Amino acid sequence: MTEEPILRQEIEALKRRKDAVILAHNYQVEEVQLAADFLGDSLELSRRAASLHQGVIVFAGVKFMAETAKILSPDKKVLLPRLDAGCPMADMITVDDLRGLKARHPEAAVVTYVNSSVEIKAESDVCCTSANAAQVVRAVPATEIIFIPDRNLGSYVQRLVPEKKLHLFEGYCYVHDRIKREEIETARARHPQAKVIVHPEVRPEVIDLADEVLSTSGMLRYAQGSSAREFIVATEHGLLQRMMRENPGKAFIPAGAAKVCSNMKRTSLLDVRDSLRDDKYVIQIDPAVAARAGRALREMLRYG
Repeated sequence: MTEEPILRQEIEALKRRKDAVILAHNYQVEEVQLAADFLGDSLELSRRAASLHQGVIVFAGVKFMAETAKILSPDKKVLLPRLDAGCPMADMITVDDLRGLKARHPEAAVVTYVNSSVEIKAESDVCCTSANAAQVVRAVPATEIIFIPDRNLGSYVQRLVPEKKLHLFEGYCYVHDRIKREEIETARARHPQAKVIVHPEVRPEVIDLADEVLSTSGMLRYAQGSSAREFIVATEHGLLQRMMRENPGKAFIPAGAAKVCSNMKRTSLLDVRDSLRDDKYVIQIDPAVAARAGRALREMLRYG
């Protein structure tokens, strides 16, 4: 098996030869995080990619993230190192499901979480992130909203925007949905001084126990700026690894057993090297679908 330092050297050489940049999501395995040029959440990375001069983007994440990068950087080659790195929540809703919701609620605007396929984005009025979902819903000029695909994020947004009626789809992130109220209570009993920070994809009863409800980027900023020394963190374990690296002297405690996204963890450093070397795997999107999905993404930037 090739050693990590040798792989890192090969990757650096390939990046120079192919005019490439590596983007890695916060939930990637640590060896991939450390090899990335930029580390962050999905939309943050896609927007970053659009501003870079490199012509090749290697997106170490899951498929919908690479699709978003391609939509925002249509003239660049976008590579996804593992074709089997998908998002179960994104796969829970089909175009037919969404069209059925639109038929049942014809006056509603469709607000779609970016954790969704390009085909779903193309059927939507506007996209949102976990950080700006409430802001987008509040700004959309409709009193009824079809919010897809995450019921937990949608439920949280409904709390923040009670003046609007949200119709939720029964999708969910299997990682965040597994975090239980009892795990937070147990961790807090053991660490009574710790701040509890949770991702808005968790269940409502977990949100009830939070000191802060934050996106992954929001969690990073909060941990860096807070005077607290201990944090109970309810999200995928990859983010805790980054928090530990960037905040020496502070403790980051998982909510129960570490919660791991197997799809995010599929990409290895070897996969990144092979992706660069062999152009694996090129993201291609039907131009008409990309144009419609791009409108929903740009609308989000206008609102939030």
